[in-house]
Amino acid sequence: MKNSSTPLITLRPFRLTDVDDFYLWASDDRVISPLRWTTVTSKDEAFNFIRDKCIPHRWRRSICLDDRSIGFVSVYQWSGDERCKADIGYAVATEQWGKGIASSAVKMAVNQVFDDMPELLRVQGYVDVLNTASQRVLEKAGFQKEGTLRKYTYLKGQIKDFHLYSFLSTDCSS
Repeated sequence: MKNSSTPLITLRPFRLTDVDDFYLWASDDRVISPLRWTTVTSKDEAFNFIRDKCIPHRWRRSICLDDRSIGFVSVYQWSGDERCKADIGYAVATEQWGKGIASSAVKMAVNQVFDDMPELLRVQGYVDVLNTASQRVLEKAGFQKEGTLRKYTYLKGQIKDFHLYSFLSTDCSS
């Protein structure tokens, strides 16, 4: 049972009515800097992003506190012979950092996504080696660190080393 003073964390599809809440966190460079996304600069841009990118996405969910959007979690399934795996991405508003919300949301997401995509065997997360908070999110959500990918990707003007984490369908709790 939910404590009346504890906000309820849920995942749900984005809605166009999320625009004001979305804009609050998606316009924050601290939230967006680790992502491939660019920082949202207006409410019109936020609206268009929700309409064109979030709503049509197969598995992008708004992380909500009491039904207000405070972040996102997305799962990108690979295609063809590689459709048994998917990549995960996530972010939460800076005001929610350090509260366990991202870890809870990621854990909820992996449990849901294996039900929604039964062909999936593996969800993997890539984290900048310098982003220890995001590494902790995945570890708390039950992901296993598999190794370091040196000079792995070009992100926002820099070549970066990334840690690779995985969560297997057999890791899900009953």
